[in-house]
Amino acid sequence: SVILFLNKVVISQVICKALLVPINPLFVCSRHIRNRYKRISASKMESATEPGESVAGKSTAMTAGQKKEDRMKRFRELHLKRNEARKLNHQEMVEEDKRLKLPSNWEAKKARMEWELQEGEKKNDCLARGEDYERVKLLEVSAEDAERWERKKKKKNPDPGFSGYAEAQLRQYHRLTKQIRPDMEEYEKQREACGEDFHPTTNSLIHGTHVPSKQGIDRMVEDVSEKQIEKRAKYSRRRAYNDDADIDYINERNAKFNKKAERFYGKYTAEIKQNLERGTAV
Repeated sequence: SVILFLNKVVISQVICKALLVPINPLFVCSRHIRNRYKRISASKMESATEPGESVAGKSTAMTAGQKKEDRMKRFRELHLKRNEARKLNHQEMVEEDKRLKLPSNWEAKKARMEWELQEGEKKNDCLARGEDYERVKLLEVSAEDAERWERKKKKKNPDPGFSGYAEAQLRQYHRLTKQIRPDMEEYEKQREACGEDFHPTTNSLIHGTHVPSKQGIDRMVEDVSEKQIEKRAKYSRRRAYNDDADIDYINERNAKFNKKAERFYGKYTAEIKQNLERGTAV
């Protein structure tokens, strides 16, 4: 800096001599000092502004770090949600597999079991209170429901018509046994006459020893020869015709035969018929 200062002084002297201007060394020195002071002040200002720039850099770095932390936090949350969804999907898959392995009528059986359980609890409550459960139950049934149940009971056991002599004979047997009215006096007489053999054991021999009474024989003859024959002669009921039923017969005789075959083998041929209708039969 001293060399530069001397060089500037020499140069200024040369210029002044050339221009015939008097030289003032103090002026040259003061100007150099001012320039030097300006440079030092500028350097100090630059050094003073450097910490601010570092703070701004630090704040920028902190902002980037916060953004990264937020992104990682969201990523962890999404990861947890994905695991939770995977777990729920697995649970639903297990439940669906259980439902598929259950019988087709499981829902109806479950509802029936729940209903029976509730009915049992109600019966126990009525017994504990000393009330008749049937009467309490009827108090909760409306007239419309009662009529609907009665109609359902009537339709539950309709007369399917003639399907075979064996079934016709069985129905006739049940019909006749319902008409029997026991004679208690005759019962007591027969009990006294048989004695201990009235309740037979393996050593009892009472087969073929019973002799029917004259009144019983007359009653049987009257029923067979008059009532049944007369009723059978008058019996002529037209069966209900279903318009929606499939026509799979060529005459009346074939229709009766098909109905009889359907009663015995319908459950085995139902799937074959469905396949033929869909056109998927092999």
